[in-house]
Amino acid sequence: MPEFTCRLSDITTPLTHSWEHTVGSGHAPLALRADWQAQLRRCHNELGFRYVRFHGLLSDDMGTLINHGDELLYSFFNADQIFDFLLSIGMKPFVELSFMPEALASGHKTVFHYHANVTPPKDYKQWATLMRKLVKHWVERYGITEVKEWFFEVWNEPNLPDFWKGTQDDYFKLYRSTAEAIKDVDSSLKVGGPATAKNEWIEEFLEFCEKKRVPVDFVSTHHYPTDALGNEGDDTETQLANSRRSILREQAQDTFRRARGKPVYYTEWNASSNPRDSRHDEPYAAAFLAKTVLETNGLVEGYSFWTFSDIFEENYFPSIPFHGGFGLLNLHGIPKPTYRAYELLHRLGTEQLVVDGIHETVNAWGVCRGDTITVLLTNHALPRHSIKTEQVRVRLAEAMEPRAAFIERIDETHANPRRVWREMNGPEYLSALDVEQLQSASRVAREPHAWKYEDHIVQFDIELPPHGVAAITVEFASERHIGGSDR
Repeated sequence: MPEFTCRLSDITTPLTHSWEHTVGSGHAPLALRADWQAQLRRCHNELGFRYVRFHGLLSDDMGTLINHGDELLYSFFNADQIFDFLLSIGMKPFVELSFMPEALASGHKTVFHYHANVTPPKDYKQWATLMRKLVKHWVERYGITEVKEWFFEVWNEPNLPDFWKGTQDDYFKLYRSTAEAIKDVDSSLKVGGPATAKNEWIEEFLEFCEKKRVPVDFVSTHHYPTDALGNEGDDTETQLANSRRSILREQAQDTFRRARGKPVYYTEWNASSNPRDSRHDEPYAAAFLAKTVLETNGLVEGYSFWTFSDIFEENYFPSIPFHGGFGLLNLHGIPKPTYRAYELLHRLGTEQLVVDGIHETVNAWGVCRGDTITVLLTNHALPRHSIKTEQVRVRLAEAMEPRAAFIERIDETHANPRRVWREMNGPEYLSALDVEQLQSASRVAREPHAWKYEDHIVQFDIELPPHGVAAITVEFASERHIGGSDR
């Protein structure tokens, strides 16, 4: 039986909620859709996300810069519409400066069904002019006090041939041109990179910036557990099976070390990089998510999940309600288990207590808020690795007798709408009644939970199924004995 102990008199450490800093989306024009906006508003209100990041703000379908005859035409109207909406709901943009407007492109290589150009600019001075005009416009429209809170990230995954036709040196030249143009507008604006996949180019990027005296305010990169191990061409299950437990924490720790004191922002991550992985819709991803974000606490300033919604169209726009998309919400705005995991995490406090205990698949964290402590448990293993239902015992030592305790669960039979959808024979198109039923199936129930109290120890037991998440919140009559004498 896995056993965990938490002493309530211990000194706490901060839990920063870095996972709430930013969340990802797909393609900039989607942000003009009413359903996209409704889903993001919900995520902000219920999960606490503060920034959103997406691709293609500069691509031709946004009209930011086009060639009309022999004349370059700048239009920031569509971008303004998006940013106006974000600010209206209390959010801000994490501005990914991509992709190349055709009018400035040096070639014709594109990515995604919307043909985003991924070639370097044919004229870096014209690119810098675009950067200055665009950022100056936003400063004039929104004010420097607002815009200096934004983040400007140069490009997306330039270390991958699919996203950057140029060399590493070409990217560094693009970064320098961009960063200097932005700082020309106002030196307080935040710009960073290299926005790479797989935690790559960080040392080379920072070395370049230091040597050339190029401004860099933060380091950004991406990672997925399917990145690192196995052979080229392996399917997603094999990639995950060949990965390592807690590999994303290991990589975040390494990136933190290599960042030379710069703030680290992971601007993409998920349980896998496959846009059609059924695990994204299942409790597996919820357990992976909760475990990963808590393990990376203190290593990153922002940890941006990719993505908040299945309203997403890199390859095509799907119609199947649960097709394995990246989103926390499906096409109809039905919360997946991952959404509910973020909901549990959002309600956690900001002071963490040490939890003693170790197990092959079960992890536990203790987080206090006022007169309550929540013990969050996950039971997770990678595919093809051993996992089973575990009877878990938790002890809260040096405690007063509780006044109440309750449990919230995410697992195969709790907060799992995909299972109910499959029981409905998996309809491709949902009626309003279907949506209502699945919304209900997605909810996390709060139920009373039994405990034993003896000799200043609160003990409770829980059955935790494979890839289950459980949050047990214990309420006391006073907060004075939680978190040590300096509270």
